[in-house]
Amino acid sequence: MSKVVETELPSNSLLSDRIQQSDFIDCYAVQSNLSPREAAEIITDFPGWARFLVSIRNSVVSKFGLSSDTSEGTDKTGFFPIESETDQELIAGFNDKHLDFRISVMSKDGQVFLSTWVHPHNLGGKIYLKTILPFHVLIVRNALARVRTISLFTND
Repeated sequence: MSKVVETELPSNSLLSDRIQQSDFIDCYAVQSNLSPREAAEIITDFPGWARFLVSIRNSVVSKFGLSSDTSEGTDKTGFFPIESETDQELIAGFNDKHLDFRISVMSKDGQVFLSTWVHPHNLGGKIYLKTILPFHVLIVRNALARVRTISLFTND
């Protein structure tokens, strides 16, 4: 696999236990032997266009009393607090008034999987999710393409 592909969440992902009927879950994968931490550091090092989108998001959501700062926790990848980490999977994210959000970065069988789980708390969370979804897919695909490119240069 040399390109980013949409796939199923690996069954042994720690996100599996969180999923409820109304939740959003997606998963994409790319060929790479990077560790979850190495891949997560690449994934969360957003390019300028994605940082610009995040700054717009932060500006808009702060007007609704939603979090625009995820500074909780000392161990982070990008601006996401790390919740748990094993040799095979890193889980990062946070809870807010409108939704709970986690990403899973998993290394398994020569692939890196990036999964996103969102649990909306209310109508605002559902509207927010639908609004950002097209941008989310662009950012995720770009992130995994960067993981693959860096993997090629590090001879993984």
